[in-house]
Amino acid sequence: TIEFTGALHATVIKQVRLKNPSKKTLVYNVILIGRDADDFVLPKGNTVTIAPKKQASLNVEFTIRFLRPAEAVLILASNATETATLTFPLKSKVKHTEP
Repeated sequence: TIEFTGALHATVIKQVRLKNPSKKTLVYNVILIGRDADDFVLPKGNTVTIAPKKQASLNVEFTIRFLRPAEAVLILASNATETATLTFPLKSKVKHTEP
């Protein structure tokens, strides 16, 4: 689970690091689903390309708007049949509030 922890109304950015151990370029389509999926943002768009034997980072941004935990699932799906689909649960947690 990727946890977005911070103050109410704070913007938290988490980075997901992806590695490509293969000899082929990997291309993932990034999808956010779930009750609060619209509150999570992918600043660099919804496609990630990873060159062979390299790594790439995917930023996920979230602004904490409510006291209740927000939940969504980050899905990275590839068109290549030999590539696994990756899923990451996303959850927010309010640490404190500021006036």
